[in-house]
Amino acid sequence: MDDSRHRYPAALEIDYPDRPLDRLTTFFRPFMVVPIVVILALVSTATIHGDSMTYVIGAGGIVFVATLLMLLFRHKYPRWWFDWNVALVSFGMRVAAYIALLRDEYPSTDEEQAVHVEVAYPDAARDLNRWLPLIKWFLAIPHWIILFVLAIAAVLCIVAAWFAILFTGRYPRPLFDFIVGVFRWWLRVADYAFLLATDVYPPFTLRP
Repeated sequence: MDDSRHRYPAALEIDYPDRPLDRLTTFFRPFMVVPIVVILALVSTATIHGDSMTYVIGAGGIVFVATLLMLLFRHKYPRWWFDWNVALVSFGMRVAAYIALLRDEYPSTDEEQAVHVEVAYPDAARDLNRWLPLIKWFLAIPHWIILFVLAIAAVLCIVAAWFAILFTGRYPRPLFDFIVGVFRWWLRVADYAFLLATDVYPPFTLRP
């Protein structure tokens, strides 16, 4: 994608499936997502605490606390931490798009497919305030409140789209654009509050 098209450091586009979607896989989508959701959960999980031991079962999820501390004390954002965070978020977006019926190809663990996530790598010393990560979670609270409401609306849209695909084979474009907009909003807030890759406050909009 052309970076000049986007005003904000984080961008999401999902290709609209302008073709008949698979009714069979759409009908059974709640069951078909289970294997890939399990894989996503494993790479997003750090530990399980037992009676006397702690078992590491996953890759640990987003590198958040370590990034916060590195920015705070060294004013650096290691590139490989950033690449891991973006790769994990991109994988999660592909799974979310599949769950939301936006695409019917099974989510890849590594290929971009039709879900295009772009997050700009920051020059930490120039672009990031070392103290701001301490309060970004608090500053993002208005967004989380709005996203909670939008998520409820998105679920209703997905249910409506499920019926539309079963009867027509097509995903209604207004519903598609709304759900992608909700995902885009979430990505921008996550980039600001958890990936810590930008100090640009997220816009209150569904638009690119």
